[in-house]
Amino acid sequence: MANHGETIGPFDNNDISGQEPFTGLSVHDTQVTLRTPAELADALPYLLGYRPEDSMVLVALHDREGRGRFGGRARLGIPASEEDWEAAARQLAQGLVRGSERRGSRPEQMVAYVCQEPGPGESGRDVKRRLERLAQLLRTQCGDLDVPVIEALCISDGRYWSYCCPIEGCCPEDGSPMGLPGTSVLAAAATYAGIQVRGTLRELRARLQPLETTAVPAQEVALDAAGMTLVPRILDEASRPDVAEETLALAERVMRRFAAAAPVSGTHPADLRDDGLLTHDEAARLVLGLQDRTTRDRAATWMEGEEADPALRLWRAVARRCVGPYGEHAAAPLTLAGWVAWSTGDELEAREALAMALGADPDYLFARLLHQACNEGLDPEAIRRCLRADRTGRAQTETTKRPDPAVDSAETERPVSEGATPGVSARADDQVTEAESGTGSRRRRRVRSADGGESRLRSTARTARTAGARRPAGSHPRPSAPEPLRPATRGPGATRTRASDRDSTSTTPSGSGPREPEGEG
Repeated sequence: MANHGETIGPFDNNDISGQEPFTGLSVHDTQVTLRTPAELADALPYLLGYRPEDSMVLVALHDREGRGRFGGRARLGIPASEEDWEAAARQLAQGLVRGSERRGSRPEQMVAYVCQEPGPGESGRDVKRRLERLAQLLRTQCGDLDVPVIEALCISDGRYWSYCCPIEGCCPEDGSPMGLPGTSVLAAAATYAGIQVRGTLRELRARLQPLETTAVPAQEVALDAAGMTLVPRILDEASRPDVAEETLALAERVMRRFAAAAPVSGTHPADLRDDGLLTHDEAARLVLGLQDRTTRDRAATWMEGEEADPALRLWRAVARRCVGPYGEHAAAPLTLAGWVAWSTGDELEAREALAMALGADPDYLFARLLHQACNEGLDPEAIRRCLRADRTGRAQTETTKRPDPAVDSAETERPVSEGATPGVSARADDQVTEAESGTGSRRRRRVRSADGGESRLRSTARTARTAGARRPAGSHPRPSAPEPLRPATRGPGATRTRASDRDSTSTTPSGSGPREPEGEG
């Protein structure tokens, strides 16, 4: 352990472009040396790409000619019960070390962080004392894997404390103040590279969570009405392809509407703009139409180029409309949002969206496979190639089905929404399975019935019928004009309490197995 008046040792950050917050950027010529606990504390948001809350974080260090180099990072939310701390610390340490080993680069050392804001009546100093056992558990679990923790820091209330300083009286009891945001050496290098730290995970999740406004009842009514008309057609094999065409054509129209909208500054105003461009009835038809796996898989081809941004905005907006008893239906748009985010290089939003999809439906196989592939650092290009091939195959099939040139000309505006073919419905799941594990047809047969879409649709039909029976005659508003909506935020109009207000991320939702740490090995 080092005296905090001295240097801990140099840590070269040469992998700004190779880790999760900096994907796709090229700054290999930039070398940053972090020498003190203060610099390590200030660097954490740049290492993760966001500002962690209620989190325990491990950062791997690799030795390169006697100098430390940052490797993978992993984060878990701090369990509310102290009884779960040891298991969570073990999971975090083993997940990061094993992930590094799979990539052939076992870490030589670790830096540990525990981050939590004070509760009512608490000070940052109280938080530091309360989390000391958790920090010690992280050090013990890493030590059991023969990877020593050379620094363990607590960050709370704008200050930091070290649990590793061996000199009594070296560090202030009330902690040391964090540097002003954007003033650390790593911040300067990131700014030079055009990199910005995003907000907290709570702010990111708010873009994907159901609305909590006075518009919720009207959206529920629209979902009930759509369920009465659409679900029987989706369950009918004869009419299902027609519903798929209608859903995809509607999605394309809304995407063009989004693409043509005037840009606004800030994520919250941008979400408000998008919500105002999507009516209740349109959202309801999209929510229910995407429950059909064939339709969802075809929508997944809008993953790159000019289609990607409006598609991601649309899936966020549709996920926000899965209100009330329709929360489970958010698995489909959240999975699509996660896939487009991952395909375009935003692994942070991808992991959050896919984890939320699994929170909505723990058995949603497409989300589970994508989430595992993203967490393991697989290249999404393999999946993109498969989806491109499916899209090309559908276009060729449709061309042979339509020999009339006049019909061909009339349909050139709809290149993506044509000609559902038998057996396509499980292709997206199949491709992720193959990219993940190389399994063959036996695995694909299991995939086709794993998402539970039909049972959810039947449940939706019952919900819609029950809701219709409850409402007196004449009480069904039919909202069709856009009205301004707010993404899930707390305020006077909010009536629901979110289960995920604390910044704890589980890659496998409660009730579906052990949690996995997020990050890279």
